[in-house]
Amino acid sequence: MSEEREPITRIVTPVRVEYTYTPGVASERFLRGVREGKLLGGACDACGRVYVPSRGACPRCAAPTSKFSELSDKGTVITFCVVRVPAANIDVDLPYCTASILLDGADISFTGLIQGCPFEEVRIGMRVQAIWKPEAEWDFSVGNIQHFEPNGEADVPFEDIKEYS
Repeated sequence: MSEEREPITRIVTPVRVEYTYTPGVASERFLRGVREGKLLGGACDACGRVYVPSRGACPRCAAPTSKFSELSDKGTVITFCVVRVPAANIDVDLPYCTASILLDGADISFTGLIQGCPFEEVRIGMRVQAIWKPEAEWDFSVGNIQHFEPNGEADVPFEDIKEYS
């Protein structure tokens, strides 16, 4: 006599992976800067575009990004999303808003948490400022920035930022 059973459609297996990350020259420089409260961007030697964090080479023309400069911790919201679905590796109360922020002086957006205003007020073009953890808590991590919040400056017109969205 055959026994009818429900098919197995899902299995949950705990997995733990330990690894050592070697950041490389560009990432190390960025992380050391963040440890000092600075956001360092790498400028492409050929086209001059500034990337934060720098990857060591320009993603558009593949030239080195060997010139580093300190960028502002102010920027403009390029896109955003209100997150209402929990994730095991994210320790932020739901719902929360995350955004792609074009830091002043950069040519690529930087991801950050948006707080300090209702979600309904977050908009493309909104000017924001990084809110850093107390300096005693700083480490070699972008987590030194607690979040970004509106800084009261006038919005940037979409026409001025559309190529970054």
